[in-house]
Amino acid sequence: MAVVVVGGHSRSVGKTSVVAGLIAALPEYEWSAFKITQYGHGICSRSGKSCHCASDDHTWAISEEKDHSGDSDTSRFLAAGAHHAWWVRTEQGRLAEAMPTIHGKLSESGNVILESNSILKFIRPDLYLTVLNPATADFKKSAQEFLDLADAIILHESPSDKSAWSGISIKPVNGRPSFRIQPPKYVSEEIVEFVRKRLPIPPEPRNTSL
Repeated sequence: MAVVVVGGHSRSVGKTSVVAGLIAALPEYEWSAFKITQYGHGICSRSGKSCHCASDDHTWAISEEKDHSGDSDTSRFLAAGAHHAWWVRTEQGRLAEAMPTIHGKLSESGNVILESNSILKFIRPDLYLTVLNPATADFKKSAQEFLDLADAIILHESPSDKSAWSGISIKPVNGRPSFRIQPPKYVSEEIVEFVRKRLPIPPEPRNTSL
């Protein structure tokens, strides 16, 4: 079983695109994909909408994606070739309450790729990639917390050497492999080969022909 985690320092830096790109580039792993979203106060984990319900009732939810159209993030995973895609929603800081169910899904899923930073509190993947865009100022606390665990960074090309980050040091990843990207291409051949070399070799598909 191979486990890959893709994180990033903010929204809209390309985490979903990297996950979908790896699924498409490495179909031999027959991926199951997970997207983990943590909502702030007042957002219902079941619907993702504003909610005044009791927090103990709606602290987390998980659903399996069935739509292959590519219209949502988890649908993009299926469109890229994932065999299954799951969306996990939790209240901010309450991912632990969903972990028994997540562990159960992981144990049934074969090779898995997860879009999340915070999941690293609970699992140790074969590979953790973090996506960084120096032009995006926001830097999540969870991305800072686990930066030193990154096996490699996927770095957006920047028109200058200046970064929009304030008070953020990326010294924890100094010396780690770094792959530069220019959207709309988020996964290069070099990234694919790096990931392939770090994962267990998948078994040959069984010949079911008579």
